Parts: sequence; C-alpha cells; structure tokens
Amino acid sequence: MKKLYTKDQVIFRSFISVLICCLLGILCYFIFLKPESVKKDQFNDKKENEKIQEEQKNEDEKSTFDLQSQIFHQNTTQLSSVTVDDSLTYTVDELQNINVYEACNEAVVNINTKVTSYDWFLEPVVKDGGSGSGAIIDSRGYILTNVHVIQGATRIYVSLFDGSQYEAEIVGQDLDSDLAVIKFTPPEDVKLSTISFGDSTKLKVGQKVIAIGNPFGMERTMTTGIVSGIGRPIQNSNKRIIRNMIQTDASINPGNSGGPLLNTKGQMIGINTMIMSSSGSSAGVGFAVPSETAIRVVADLMEFGKVQRGRLEASLVQMSRRIAQYSGAKIPYGMLVSQVVKGSNAEKAGLKGGTESAYYGNTKIFLGGDIIVQIDNIPVRNLADYYSALESKKPGDFVTIHINRNGENLSMKVELVE
Repeated sequence: MKKLYTKDQVIFRSFISVLICCLLGILCYFIFLKPESVKKDQFNDKKENEKIQEEQKNEDEKSTFDLQSQIFHQNTTQLSSVTVDDSLTYTVDELQNINVYEACNEAVVNINTKVTSYDWFLEPVVKDGGSGSGAIIDSRGYILTNVHVIQGATRIYVSLFDGSQYEAEIVGQDLDSDLAVIKFTPPEDVKLSTISFGDSTKLKVGQKVIAIGNPFGMERTMTTGIVSGIGRPIQNSNKRIIRNMIQTDASINPGNSGGPLLNTKGQMIGINTMIMSSSGSSAGVGFAVPSETAIRVVADLMEFGKVQRGRLEASLVQMSRRIAQYSGAKIPYGMLVSQVVKGSNAEKAGLKGGTESAYYGNTKIFLGGDIIVQIDNIPVRNLADYYSALESKKPGDFVTIHINRNGENLSMKVELVE
C-alpha cells in the first residue's frame, strides 16, 4: 500500500536529511582531511625547524671559517714577513746566521788535488786526489787548511766563490797539528775576502758555532750547532794527539776538513778537522783544531815553512811490555831514554841513557835508561803524548820532566833547543 506524506512532513524530512549530510560531511572532514592538514603543518614545522637548524649550522660554520681564516691570515702574515724581500723581519738567530754567512762565505775556498801514480810500464799517471775546504786568512792569497787535505798531492787547485780556479803551492805544513798553509797568486784587480781569528780560549760549552765548507763537493755549505765540549785530546790521522780540540755537533762531513768553525761574530775559532762516526758521515760528533793552536802554527809556517818547536836532544823509544820484561823496567809505559847526546840539554839536565844494547826489530836501542812519564802536567805514556806535550813549546822554553829511574820517581828542568 502506498504511503502518503504531507507537505510539512516532506519538508521536515528533507531538512533532517540535509542536516545529517552536513554532519556526515563535517565528520568526514575531521576524520580524513584534517589529519593531512595537520601532517602538512607538522611537515612544514619540521621543515621550518630544519631550515632554522641549517641556518644555525651555517652561522657556526661561518664563525669557524672566520676564525680559521683569521689564524691562517696571521700565519700567512708571519710567513710573508720572512719571505717578502722588502719587508723582511728575522729572528735574532736567523740574522746571526745570515750575517755570518754573508760576511764569510766568499773567504771559504774549495780545494781539489791531483796525485801521481805509476802504471805497469812505470809511466806517471795523474789522478784526482782528495778534496776539502780552506779559509783565506791573508789578502795576498794565503789559505789555511788541513794537512790531510793536501797530503801526497802533486797539484793543488783552489776554487773561489765566483767559480774562478787557481793553482796553489804549499807554504808549510805541520803533522802534529794537522794544519797547513797554501798560497795562490790572485790577479791584481781581485780583492780577496778574508776571515780573521777569534779567541778559542774563551769558548763555553753550549755556545753557538757555525761551520762553512764543501761537504761532498757542495760548495760553501753552512751548518750550525753548539760547542759540545772543549779541551778534547784527539788522535789525528797522522797518529799524533792534538790537545784542546773543540767538539761540536754542527754537521761536518767529508769535504768540510780545513774549513772554518766560526762564532756569531764571524771569527774563526776553529778549523774543522775530523769526525767521529762509524759510517764516515756526520753523527753529530765533530772536532776542530782551536784557533789558539792555529795562530801559533800559522805564524811559523808563513815565516819558516815549519813550526819551530823546542826539543830534547836525546834518542827516545816508546816503552812496551816486551821491552819492560826484557830490561827489567818497573813500568811498561812512557818514553825510554835510549841515548843522550854528549853536551846536550838532556845531559845538562841530568837525564841518563841506557847501557845495555839490544835490537828492537831492526833498530838498535840501549836499555836501562831513564823513562819519561810526564812533561809539566801532561802524562806521557807513548810517543803521541810526548809530541803533544811539546807541541806548544818553543826553543828556549823550560819544561819540567818527570822520570822513573830504576823504580824511583825524579824530576828535573830542561831548556828546550831548536
């Protein structure tokens, strides 16, 4: 049966239907559309936060970069102050090095030698010899170097800072100090730079020193170090003991021999002579002949061609255990007085020679004489000690000689002769 509604009922039902649809629409909005919006807002908020954090990070990085840039700029400024030519600022140590090198390097020469040998047909063959360094000590062309640099040379050549080369000749050499003076003749229009001597007696351990030489042929190389020790007695290549050697940790290598060891005033306080090394290269233990010795030796070499040393007029033999056992001597060390020259300074002082002849190898000696064990305050145990004790003595000097005579210790004064 068909149901009929009034007009009012139709309007009411339509209103209710529209209202329900609106409520359903609102409900659907909040259920489905609103979360997307919130999610979007949350995403936007997150993005905004990330943007803020990114900006903060950029600020921090910028601050860090600015700080690093400032530090780098400061360092660059410091470095550029060292390398820019017209506005240089150096440390005191650097200035000393630079000033000494510029003042002295032109007076350091490279020395090369030629030696002559013979082939199977006894024909002379000239070969390259040794090389080393030297210091110009006189504007007339006098050069101070080591004996072992020029020893055995038939020709000697010196090279100056400008590359010019000259042949030199030996003026004099002294095996006891390992010092030699050579000379070349410079052209009249050439003015030579020279190095003056300093006072090695005032050196202190820890004092800065500078070495200039030609290690491995690298001309006028400068190295620096300190005085590591003073008063070192060192035996040189000629088996002579050089006393009062200067020990230094300035790098000294083959080719440095004969070069100057300088103080910070540019004065030569030593002549680089040898190194102590198992490899043959620098190990931080180098030795230089003190200028105190060099001044005295050079004066004699330039005037006489040799060193004028006082000597004892007696025939001496180095003691050994074999000689002591054979002769019945009480001590196996020192210098045995084999013979005394009649009317000599040794005889006048009271020294006695031996009386019993014997052969020591192919040499005839006399046993039973006095045994020299000390000269002044220097103990004498062998020939090297004996030469070393007299190294600084001149003719006319008096020395006190301490001897052992048949087990009795005696001493006497002796005037040395030439």
